[in-house]
Amino acid sequence: MPVSPGVLGLFVLAALVICITPGPDMIYVAAHGISQGLRAGIVASFGMSAGMVVHTIAVTLGLAGLVQASPVAYDVVRYGGAIYLAILGIRTLKDARSTPVLEPVPPVPARTVFTRAAVTNLLNPKILLFYLAFLPQFTDPDRGPLAAQFLLLGTLFVLLGLLVDIGVALLSGKLGALFTSRPGASRRVNEVAGVVFLGLAARLAF
Repeated sequence: MPVSPGVLGLFVLAALVICITPGPDMIYVAAHGISQGLRAGIVASFGMSAGMVVHTIAVTLGLAGLVQASPVAYDVVRYGGAIYLAILGIRTLKDARSTPVLEPVPPVPARTVFTRAAVTNLLNPKILLFYLAFLPQFTDPDRGPLAAQFLLLGTLFVLLGLLVDIGVALLSGKLGALFTSRPGASRRVNEVAGVVFLGLAARLAF
């Protein structure tokens, strides 16, 4: 086994603590669950996990080191992600305000929700740097190739994150159903979601 059972147990505990700590991914999933319903929240969870899979592969292949070594590359990815989130926020606000108060806001297609979540995750270079700082703490060169250890730990982190995000989607989906059962609430909820996306953009940029 690439990682000893004791170290693996410690990693799972540490990863769970990190996953349940509110962050941009969790807020993104919750915003979709509240504004678009349970299904959208779960789809967003899988989209975030898809992005994390790519990050895991990048770290395993050593590509993350390029971002860490190049401030320019880091800034390009960071500002690209901020711009993308800002566009999502403006679009969500525009769609909400163009919808009559008594009519529900049209649902976003599942494929769009998934793609947006994956791209949002991919355009956050802090995840790559987190992987580089966190995963090596649980690896041991004496137990075999580091690539296999990175892949195992990264995959576990993705699965744990997915489970936590699905839990967030379930809670936010129920909350969204409660809100949107009232006339005009759907529009207000989407306005809040738009503001959340703009807030995430600012957080990623600054």
